[in-house]
Amino acid sequence: MLSYINDFPMEFRNYIASKIIPQYADFDKAHRVDHVLKVIAESLKLSQYYDVNRMMVYVIASYHDLGLCEGREFHHLISGKILWADKKLRKWFPEEHILIMKEAVEDHRASNKHVPRSIYGKIVAEADRIIDPDITLRRTVQYGLSNYPELDKEKQYIRFLAHLKEKYAEGGYLRLWIPQSANAVHLQELRQLIADEEELHKVFEKIYSQETETIQNLENIHIFVIV
Repeated sequence: MLSYINDFPMEFRNYIASKIIPQYADFDKAHRVDHVLKVIAESLKLSQYYDVNRMMVYVIASYHDLGLCEGREFHHLISGKILWADKKLRKWFPEEHILIMKEAVEDHRASNKHVPRSIYGKIVAEADRIIDPDITLRRTVQYGLSNYPELDKEKQYIRFLAHLKEKYAEGGYLRLWIPQSANAVHLQELRQLIADEEELHKVFEKIYSQETETIQNLENIHIFVIV
């Protein structure tokens, strides 16, 4: 990623790296720092195919999920408000660019019914997909465990399957916007797995076991430290 941003002003890079990206550390496991770094890297990679301001792309990707601090349902809108309210950004961008970035952040959510209003919104929306079957399935399990810890394994699987069908299966709400992205090929691979529920259940069992073991180990460490 450094090759894409090494010509950005140092103060700007330091601000995003020290004040914005660390905020993701407190979100659910599927939306932490590793996630935003992947979205940033993919956004910058896709930006090379278009005549766009790469510093704007960097900001949009960095701020896109900050609204999770107030919950999932309206996080895209809250993220836009956070970006708009950040007066520090006006040191590097005029008002009209900040408005474009705000709208792009608002438009990134996969369940949005409307087409992103600019190429910037399409870039971050596409980058946020990061459709890798292994990563997508694991993040879906992680999200369920983080946000619905009261559900037992059977109900976690029901939620897992329902989400995958609603979003990624044929007829799902996910839309792809950038033809240069590898997401189309990976989406087809994921759809084949979703259609094979016997194999999908095996994959769920494996990931669920790994993730719950990790959670238990962390809880044991916490108890040990307290004692």
